[in-house]
Amino acid sequence: MINIPENKQLILFDGVCNLCNGSVQFIIRNDKKSIFLFAPLQGKTAKEIIKNYHIDTAKTDSILLYSKKDGLSTKSTAALNIAKKLRVPINALVIFFVIPKFIRNWIYDLIARKRYTWFGKQDACMIPTAELRSKFLE
Repeated sequence: MINIPENKQLILFDGVCNLCNGSVQFIIRNDKKSIFLFAPLQGKTAKEIIKNYHIDTAKTDSILLYSKKDGLSTKSTAALNIAKKLRVPINALVIFFVIPKFIRNWIYDLIARKRYTWFGKQDACMIPTAELRSKFLE
């Protein structure tokens, strides 16, 4: 299995999606406790997790959150679990856990399906700067 420190969580994201890349940059800016590591879904690390958890990438193709302690969360649950670890007031988004998961995921899936149309797409995964490279896995 993926070897990440116990105190870290790994965000798997669509490396060619502008919305996803913008979200990663937002998370980095607001992750004051340096909890998160990142890996593109197109990379080796993500492929190993997808295989180990038997993820159907046709149904889940945007964001995944992995930690040794909590395992894998997907879609809106992953997004809200990420928000929970960020600074105030972003962590207040956990209030949306009161919305039933099927409704949250319906909204999430709608945005995920339209993300390239609405936000655009890059030809290749983003390359992190030298100072951020330690936060990214292949």
